Amino acid sequence: MLKEVLQHIEQRTRFVLTSHARPDGDAIGSALACCQILRLLGKDAEVVLHDPVPRIYQPLPFADRVVQTDRVNGNYEAAIILECDSIQRTHLEGLEDRFLISIDHHTSGRPFAHVNWIDPNAVATGELVYKLACAAGVKITPEIATCIYTAVMTDTGSFVFEGTNAHTFELARELVLAGADPARCARPIYFGHSTAKMRLLGAALSALQREGPLVWIWVTQDQMERVGAIEEDCEGLVNYALSIGDAEVAAFFRETPDGRFRVSLRSKGSLDVSQIAEEFGGGGHACASGLSVDGPLHAAVETVLGRARSKLHKTRDQ
Repeated sequence: MLKEVLQHIEQRTRFVLTSHARPDGDAIGSALACCQILRLLGKDAEVVLHDPVPRIYQPLPFADRVVQTDRVNGNYEAAIILECDSIQRTHLEGLEDRFLISIDHHTSGRPFAHVNWIDPNAVATGELVYKLACAAGVKITPEIATCIYTAVMTDTGSFVFEGTNAHTFELARELVLAGADPARCARPIYFGHSTAKMRLLGAALSALQREGPLVWIWVTQDQMERVGAIEEDCEGLVNYALSIGDAEVAAFFRETPDGRFRVSLRSKGSLDVSQIAEEFGGGGHACASGLSVDGPLHAAVETVLGRARSKLHKTRDQ
């Protein structure tokens, strides 16, 4: 499939690259790196996203060139959609009638595009972008290496998620040799939090609940407004719940302005949380997935945790 992706890139000149709404490190890093690779191949390319680049990823090379909009306009010959299972996930209009190339590594990935390169064995979509550069004969510059390293680092939970192996570190090594600085990549992501995020974390942890191996936290829209938090301040809060020693599965419920709840699920490996996410129209990885459900809070919690309890019981019975 990589060969087919390259063939379609060779046949075209103008590309738009995008990823899912509320982009994470893999989405941002992969899109920025892939865009620069195309430019080095002599192509016209730009990254277009529905939402702004989160503060912690703004130091990445080329991040200041990202176009934020609701609709893709322009005479693009193809759209490359990274880390997405549908055009709907981008929240962008104007992609429907374009030639689509999908590059994804999620187990929940779906072949929605004209060309679909989906490899769940890759640790991040950034790894596929790295393979694309190598296959195309593009030199991995320090800037590209920095973007891909960030994608790999964040999507592996700083190299702690299930599936991290010797190959992961071999890839990281190659990226460091190409110019990525691990400390500089990590610093804005893990030591660049806002005061509002810390206050939001305090509110979430003060309401922490657990039931055996299940742990869950939440924040309401009122709490978000009270501390002056924004959407990106919620990123990573679920990991604090999962950090409890004997916890196996953690959930973070974030109320949205319309009264629904976005749910982040994390697992230490005993439960494939992507299966739960997919039941509610979400998706992701075995150890890190997301979904949305209707409120109110107690209903959202019972709906999602009910499925988690059921699957944990089945896992124990096997």
